[in-house]
Amino acid sequence: MLIGVLVVIFGALFVTVSSRIVGLIGSSNNPVSGMTIATVMGTSLIFLAVGWIGKAYEPLVLVVGGMICIAASNAGGTSQDLKTGYIVGATPRNQQIALFAGVIVSALVVGFTIKFLDRPTAEMAQQGIRHAIGTDRYPAPQATLMATLIKGITSQNLDWQYIFVGIFVAAVVELCGINSLSFAVGAYLPLSTTLPIFAGGAVRGLVERKQKKQHLAVTAEEEELGRGNLFATGLVAGGAVAGVLIAFLGGSDWGARLLTAVDLQGGFAEGLGEGGYHLLGVLFFVALALILYLVGRRK
Repeated sequence: MLIGVLVVIFGALFVTVSSRIVGLIGSSNNPVSGMTIATVMGTSLIFLAVGWIGKAYEPLVLVVGGMICIAASNAGGTSQDLKTGYIVGATPRNQQIALFAGVIVSALVVGFTIKFLDRPTAEMAQQGIRHAIGTDRYPAPQATLMATLIKGITSQNLDWQYIFVGIFVAAVVELCGINSLSFAVGAYLPLSTTLPIFAGGAVRGLVERKQKKQHLAVTAEEEELGRGNLFATGLVAGGAVAGVLIAFLGGSDWGARLLTAVDLQGGFAEGLGEGGYHLLGVLFFVALALILYLVGRRK
């Protein structure tokens, strides 16, 4: 009974948050993990208050967090899908049917993917390791964080000072007139993720500034379907596809050997030195930003 009530309460709260953040920033920056962490913390505290302490109740906390995670993820995806359908003139009823089918198919695909990636390599099997997820190969830092929170709260030895600092920082940001959700996404995600987003926004800002200086009128259709937007969309899609292919190749012994064979990192790092290798990466990133700018400037 208590678990059902918690799912309803946290679900109603974070489904709204998910839909709102997707409308503000986009589904790629939907802080599902952050909302799941908040759910895990709240559920753990309630369990602690009612006296549900011990290892037997820790999986129940994870059950509530998992349900809210799926609900928030689907809420953001549904909002994005319905908005896109409204723009292109799709029928909401047919979209909802497709979403139901997508949930069922994705559940099967996700289960298969986790099962595939969790298989240990031959070297891991020799060391007695039965699961690849959670090792150095697939560290799963968010899962480790959630497990730490559940165990820390239920055992009453969690360091709360950092959590309270985050709460008060969010309050100060709101008082400054800045959306705390957007700020929290930037603070929560690692710099390796937020820096490319900032660079892409800076490139778009330069393109729009140049257009204003030249007094070029840009229609709504050109803004949405311009070459810069389409090129950036291709970069996002290409990165996602490449990530999936690399993950599946790395999940098997022959795929891992193939990736090792085509990996040029060692050769470049040895030939250029560590500093030169990092500089080469920066130059490639700058070149990509320049290409994006030039493509965005073309009508």
